[in-house]
Amino acid sequence: MAKITLKNGITFECATDQIILDAAKQNGIAIEHSCRTGRCGVCATTVLSGDTVAMSPETSEIGDSHGELMILTCCRAPVADLELGIEDLGEIGKLQTVTLPCRIDNLDMLNEAVLELTLRLPPTANFKFVAGQYINLIGEDGLKRSYSIANSPAKDGKIILHIKCVKNGMMSDYLFNRAKKNDLLRFEGPLGTFSFRKDDSKNVVFLATGTGIAPVKSILEDLQHKNIDKNVIVIWGGRYLGDLYWRTSCISLPHQYIPVLSRELNWLGFRGYVQNALLDLELDLASTTVYACGSEFMIKDASSLLIQNGLPLDRFHSDAFVSSN
Repeated sequence: MAKITLKNGITFECATDQIILDAAKQNGIAIEHSCRTGRCGVCATTVLSGDTVAMSPETSEIGDSHGELMILTCCRAPVADLELGIEDLGEIGKLQTVTLPCRIDNLDMLNEAVLELTLRLPPTANFKFVAGQYINLIGEDGLKRSYSIANSPAKDGKIILHIKCVKNGMMSDYLFNRAKKNDLLRFEGPLGTFSFRKDDSKNVVFLATGTGIAPVKSILEDLQHKNIDKNVIVIWGGRYLGDLYWRTSCISLPHQYIPVLSRELNWLGFRGYVQNALLDLELDLASTTVYACGSEFMIKDASSLLIQNGLPLDRFHSDAFVSSN
């Protein structure tokens, strides 16, 4: 067995043939992660001392951080005792991942391509999650797909998902063409570590593309009931105006909303990429924390661009939407 030590002094044991992320979970310790497949790069961390071995391919381009070796904890096992440059995430690690039955409570099209799916849980479910996390929805024949939860924890226990229609997608075919109220499904969760962190930054910026706004909506709904003294900015990108199907004005938390479009004709607002729109604001990135959710491309480009321009490495938190194909 190897001893894993995190930057804030938390330790746990991990077998030399065991994935680091799995060992942390087994010990009730949550460390940053998302896809668990080596593709999104969210679980990347520096190695302060020790060595590791790859147990599966690291397909995300993680490179290094200021000359320090970086690894993906979802792909690596320790060779011996190991020190990592990450901290645990507190309460998320204490939440148990469970599989529960649920029924479709409501189906509502938010635009031509995005469905809002509301799930009703059994009265005794007592399902707990942290705003920003996701679930695996389990449909016909055991088909499983990951979707971020789009609402904050609610007294009625319902779960809301924003689901984009995927051409020739098996889950999309069911949800968009055949699903009906009271259909019985199952889900697995909560999953992921995308969540709001307490720190001393002055600015909090949420970057989202497409249905990446779902976990951002969940976090904003949760924060509006808490006292946070931050300059909050929400930057949401799409191709056309109709892609921005939700209005942040329903959130009572004081914030600035910046829509970004890439193909809308006669659009006078920001164009292009959400990360470039953030740079155009000329914020002090050294005093900023960024939460980014969307495509793999956006996450990787935003991380690289913003860190190059002064954002601290540990102030970029993300949830990359990785294709199931």
